Amino acid sequence: MGDPAAAGFDLSQLSLVLLAGSLVLVVAVAAVRLATHSGLPTLLLYLAIGLALGREGLGIPFDSEQMAQVLGYCALVLILVEGGLTTKWSSIRASVAPALALSTVGVLVSVAVVAVALHQILHTDWRISLLIGAILASTDAAAVFSVLRVVPLPRRLSGMLEAESGFNDAPVVLLVTALSLQIAHPADAEPWWAIGLLAVAELTGGALIGLAIGWLGGKLMQRLAQGTSGLFSLGVVAIGVLAYAAAATVHTSGFIACYLAALVLGNMHLSHRQSVTGFAEALGWLAQIGLFVMLGMLARPSGIVEEIPRAIVVGLVLLLVARPLSVLVSLTPFGIPWREQAFLSWAGLRGAVPVVLATVPVTNSVPGVEWVFELVFMLVVIFTLVQAPLLPWVARRLRVTEPALATGVVVESVPLEQLGAEMLEVAVVPGSRLAGVEVYELRLPRGANVSLVVRDEATFVPDAHTRLWTGDRLLVVTPGAVREATEARFRAVSRAGRLAGWRIDV
Repeated sequence: MGDPAAAGFDLSQLSLVLLAGSLVLVVAVAAVRLATHSGLPTLLLYLAIGLALGREGLGIPFDSEQMAQVLGYCALVLILVEGGLTTKWSSIRASVAPALALSTVGVLVSVAVVAVALHQILHTDWRISLLIGAILASTDAAAVFSVLRVVPLPRRLSGMLEAESGFNDAPVVLLVTALSLQIAHPADAEPWWAIGLLAVAELTGGALIGLAIGWLGGKLMQRLAQGTSGLFSLGVVAIGVLAYAAAATVHTSGFIACYLAALVLGNMHLSHRQSVTGFAEALGWLAQIGLFVMLGMLARPSGIVEEIPRAIVVGLVLLLVARPLSVLVSLTPFGIPWREQAFLSWAGLRGAVPVVLATVPVTNSVPGVEWVFELVFMLVVIFTLVQAPLLPWVARRLRVTEPALATGVVVESVPLEQLGAEMLEVAVVPGSRLAGVEVYELRLPRGANVSLVVRDEATFVPDAHTRLWTGDRLLVVTPGAVREATEARFRAVSRAGRLAGWRIDV
């Protein structure tokens, strides 16, 4: 403690670390604008920053898979907490059962198909094939929604993507860990039926712990609501992290626990909701930036280039066979139309989770798997470049877009919060029959009002006879109790025009 040199880190090094870190954050924030215009997920830009900083770029040394796994899990906890806090139960309620099927049955189907393909085409050992299939089974909604911000999806589809990404991390982590231990220590391996029962028990236990901590934590925070919004937000996020730590400590699934705890907290109508949401989103962005940059630094450009042929083969199997088959098997019993199934098949983007999980076999001393990280890294990059730019086009071609979509607007306004009011933004997109309708013809629920219209470069307060036109953006204030009814009314008028609700055929 008394010798700074002995500690290996001094104030001059701190200044360099802060300089590099702040520059990376500024570049990463600027990259969001580039990603928005290019239609590419920001993860690719962050991975590129990491590659540029790494061993074969600027030469910053980082080659610890153990450290990458630990930091990766920390980042995933914050990302899942942010996802739970910002997800409205009403938006995913109808999609929970299909999403659970995709996250369990769909995962097993995907693992099996990828494993067979790897064994038959690339002649990979069966156990390693199953391990790679499990690593690649988790989808990433953040990657999907980063390129779908301008494409309005029906609530059922967007809710299914959100719920699937929140649910499937936990079973996939358990599966990858179990397979790694099976391969690394075959003498101590448990039979498959015992592993299956253990996985069910861990997921169930984690879910119960998450729900309990979320509910109890929410009740506690309601009693502490008079505190400052910043401190309140910190407490809410801490409860989500507590759920992960508590569940993991008793050997249950921490990932499902933190997601469900945050989901409960986010839907308990706590005070300072806008502050909590903003703080959680900031932490989520910070976790994503740090995670992707770190994974880019861990990768070797020379190594990942060697894996391009195998990555293309495995990625094509995953995109064209494994994902569609898992969607078909999981969702057909729920009567999901084929158009939506086709879109969900294409929208199964892989992101940070598979790359983080690719470090698990190495940290568990699985022999001969050093190449798996480069394979997964290259597959994620290539097929994000292939799938992501085409997602809006695929959505339009399959006609799964919603003509009008009301989205929540986060406004830091204490009076609104105290009145129980919420703000919605509604866009009159091409093809929507909102165009030509006068404001009074919307017949919104009592208390809901169109407060502002943005048209071209002008903004104005409408009256009852203001006619809406394509390209208009509306700011709607609605009591929280009738928010869903307000959204439903806009969707109905967008589909059927001013006679929505009167005509029998709409």
